[in-house]
Amino acid sequence: MLDQNRVEFTREMKDSYKILAPNMLDVHFSMIENLFKSSGYNVEVLRNTDQSVIEEGLKYVHNDTCYPALLTIGQMISALKSGEYDVNKTALMMTQTGGGCRASNYIHLLRKALKNAGLGHVPVISLSIGGIEKNSGFKLTLSMMVKALAALSYGDMLTVLKNQTKPYEINKGETDALVKRWTDFFSNEFAHNRALSPLAIKKYMKKIVKSFLKVETEDREKVKVGIVGEIYVKYSPLANNNLEKFLFDQDCEVNVPGIMGFMMHVVGNGLDDVELYGGSNWKKLKTKLGLWLMSKYESYINEPLKNTKYIQPATYSHLRELVAPVMGHGCKMGEGWLLTAEMMELCESGYKNIVCAQPFGCLPNHIVGKGMVRIIREYYPDSNIVAVDYDPGATKVNQENRIKLMLSVAREENVSDKPETVRSF
Repeated sequence: MLDQNRVEFTREMKDSYKILAPNMLDVHFSMIENLFKSSGYNVEVLRNTDQSVIEEGLKYVHNDTCYPALLTIGQMISALKSGEYDVNKTALMMTQTGGGCRASNYIHLLRKALKNAGLGHVPVISLSIGGIEKNSGFKLTLSMMVKALAALSYGDMLTVLKNQTKPYEINKGETDALVKRWTDFFSNEFAHNRALSPLAIKKYMKKIVKSFLKVETEDREKVKVGIVGEIYVKYSPLANNNLEKFLFDQDCEVNVPGIMGFMMHVVGNGLDDVELYGGSNWKKLKTKLGLWLMSKYESYINEPLKNTKYIQPATYSHLRELVAPVMGHGCKMGEGWLLTAEMMELCESGYKNIVCAQPFGCLPNHIVGKGMVRIIREYYPDSNIVAVDYDPGATKVNQENRIKLMLSVAREENVSDKPETVRSF
């Protein structure tokens, strides 16, 4: 059905408009920002996180809709109202997967919100692999998608290394400084279309690992915690109240599964659809080629980590195999089987303490997240999982207290696992 509020992003706008996009992954999106610029689009990832983001979201998005929708729309409208941008020369960009999630309708909610805010003339670009909407001034090309895979790979590698190094660093702040140095380096390289070839990626991945191995660390056991959940709440500090920082401050080592697995999951859904419900051989071939290409980038992350002290991210194929006994691959609403698979893989990798971050009211994620905890405990009896809801009405104190209770159980288990320790009651 035609969106009556839609304003097209035209060819004439491409050279003179700034395009604003909501933030989710600081490291990844900082690099992708320059990828768009190298393709002729003046994209800026928003970093405003003040209270006006939530206030504007609540004003224009119904609270029952979805917390990620409220935050992303609130972030963009807050930016437009800040006076920092010429609203007559600014466009917005929103991802649109087309899957069975309210996220596919965020773009329509955004346009309705803009109209109600008196900003209905601002164009909204749909960023979609499937090309759900067409704009004469914007096209997501195959070249841009391949470049984005490189950025996501670098981002996942930096995140893996940061999370396994930072808790043990002797010189505080060294790890974050190293991440920033590499992020700035790749952002500059991408602006000049460099560091994007397979050969270059392999070379730089090895250099990244070597640079982190030089960080002086202490040999001390810490509570290991994994984070899973709805993609936006899982990754965005704005949405999860700086969950990673909170866990670092609680003296934990954190593992957040990378974005590459999610992207492969989205592409792989197309193959599952064909196998379950039928479809053209051409669609099947395209999907297989896409997964094959993404698996190459997946290997660019894992290969340099072999025979090092770092734990490698799980491969997409392993996640599929792991979840098969408990859930069919046709379960794809929300994060689908992937969320359950990530919890199982975290337990398998030693991160048995897990925070499942969920937007309140997100039914698919409550099913494949909180709803699967009992089953996961049957496979991993020592798993320690807490599901935490995030929405404007949930207090940060309540969320953190629930996580602290989970951590107290984890620390108690760590003590009881040591045979030489005498415990008193």
